[in-house]
Amino acid sequence: MNSFSTPCKNGHDKRIELELLSPARNLEYGKTAINAGADAVYIGAPKFGARKTAENSIADIETLCSYAHLFHAKVFVALNTILFENELEEAEKNIKQIYNAGADALIIQDMGILEMDLPPIELHASTQAHNYDVRRIKFLQDVGFSRVILARELSLKQIEVIKSQTYIKLEAFVHGALCVSFSGQCYMSAFMGHRSGNRGECAQPCRLKFDILDENDKLINSNAHALSLRDMNRGEYLPEMIEAGITSFKIEGRLKDEGYVKNITAYYRKKIDDFIVCNEKYKPSSFGKSQYNFIPNPCKTFNRGFTKYFLHGRDEKLLANTSKSVGERIGTVSLVGLNYIEINNSPQISNGDGLCWFDKTDELSGYAVQKAENNKILFNSPVKIETGDIIYRNFDAAFNKLLNNAHSISRKIHVELIFKEVENGFELSVYDSTHTFFLKKTNNLEKVVARNTEKAVENIKNQLGKGGTSIFYVNSVNIEWGSAYFFTIGELNNIRRDLFDAFETLIKSKHQVSGTKTSPNTVQYFENKANFEYNIANSYAVAFYKRHGLKQIDKAFELCNDNSEKNLMTTKMCLRYEYGGCPTYQKENTGINPKYLKINDFVFKIDYDCKNCVMKISKKQIG
Repeated sequence: MNSFSTPCKNGHDKRIELELLSPARNLEYGKTAINAGADAVYIGAPKFGARKTAENSIADIETLCSYAHLFHAKVFVALNTILFENELEEAEKNIKQIYNAGADALIIQDMGILEMDLPPIELHASTQAHNYDVRRIKFLQDVGFSRVILARELSLKQIEVIKSQTYIKLEAFVHGALCVSFSGQCYMSAFMGHRSGNRGECAQPCRLKFDILDENDKLINSNAHALSLRDMNRGEYLPEMIEAGITSFKIEGRLKDEGYVKNITAYYRKKIDDFIVCNEKYKPSSFGKSQYNFIPNPCKTFNRGFTKYFLHGRDEKLLANTSKSVGERIGTVSLVGLNYIEINNSPQISNGDGLCWFDKTDELSGYAVQKAENNKILFNSPVKIETGDIIYRNFDAAFNKLLNNAHSISRKIHVELIFKEVENGFELSVYDSTHTFFLKKTNNLEKVVARNTEKAVENIKNQLGKGGTSIFYVNSVNIEWGSAYFFTIGELNNIRRDLFDAFETLIKSKHQVSGTKTSPNTVQYFENKANFEYNIANSYAVAFYKRHGLKQIDKAFELCNDNSEKNLMTTKMCLRYEYGGCPTYQKENTGINPKYLKINDFVFKIDYDCKNCVMKISKKQIG
């Protein structure tokens, strides 16, 4: 016999849920993210995701949903490319399969999807939909989206304005690689190599090196990373983001390795938990506690250096010196030998560590450590480095060994058990530490009086207290009986396993996949013309925007034969600012005014829109 109740100590729980959202390249990485503490994961659909090399089968999505829902964590599926006409039918079929697989939400860019016969699934507006203007975000709210993934460039003040004028859920990136352009508004890859970022095929030309020229074609800098940004890290600013209205914190990285997913998820899990401990009005949006055998540190996984990226406005330079991983700064060189160096105040260096530094030409150089003894770090070839150079470690062998251990992370729901004598046997009850779920089962065990009370109690607590391979960790076992009774180990193990199996099923069954069927409406858009930057590539998207009042609709960049005069990128990163020539923010103006970018046979023109504080890049016109 089973019974269930949901006691709540303080009545209805009105605390605000905070969500940590982690990337899942595939099923295994998704499970890793859940185990590391993610409240939700986002994973690519079988097709039409913005990371074409991170697509997943419906079967794997279903398996991931099943696992995530054990902890009431969620799975969001990214189907966020723009769709061509011949793909609409397949995309609609995929969406229904994704819903039937148990997904909690669909992340989309193409507004044509809202013209489909959709199942009742939550819709999240991808950051590729250019969610920057409060008027657009309000429009997306009014046409049926339950959440927007905000443009990375928004400041806290801008987010506060959006929050004050909308009720839609706000999701924001907190960590990972940055697109230099406004997402969804970059056409450089499509223009240079016919690989469209809006189709999940970006070739990342922004990570290449360019010559930077002034208005007179005079060289400012050669072979420079003119568009390659440092990586985002907002770990220290979560309280400010929460105060501004963010409730979901997103980690970039569907193409990153499993170690990155573990380490960065664990890092932000701790940050959010520390905040919740000190702020009672908030709670995590899923159950379970994660444990690690390592200390999370974002500097120890792939990064190009960090930036908080416009969170407080334009207050820092953003360009990276390299497109490769720099890692963590560990010190400066104090002594150089033929094939060895010594580092001031060096942390522990291990054989196999990767050390790197910037040489005289500002190129990143590096070697693997052959041997480290005392202060001397030896390499297997001569080193070209000077005293005073800054040393970074971009591969920490000891840390990665911990990280890659199969038992480096685990996630458990903490429970308490009560073993109670009743008239017709014994009752074993379980409830989780938050007092959200409760289950009891009556077991017809024979009442055999124990000869030794102390050993009988010890036996019961030891056997019932084993979580084993289940998702449960037993905090305590309380015994309520009139006399001490003896039970075999097998009997106790069986009733514990039966209870845990039933409790797991119960918890999973209580996970609610929310969502309502989207109904078309005629809410008017705030503009009446859609240029190519609206990324309209199919008849459904045309119909959507026409119904919402747009009179003129241009084709997407990918459908046009001649894009030579179009704006190829709009970015808040400003080369004037990077080179000290900004007339607005830099009082000691250097007068340096980058005007052109050159790479191979391509020459691009730079225009500065200082009123809107953005930089635009287009193809230089000859003549």
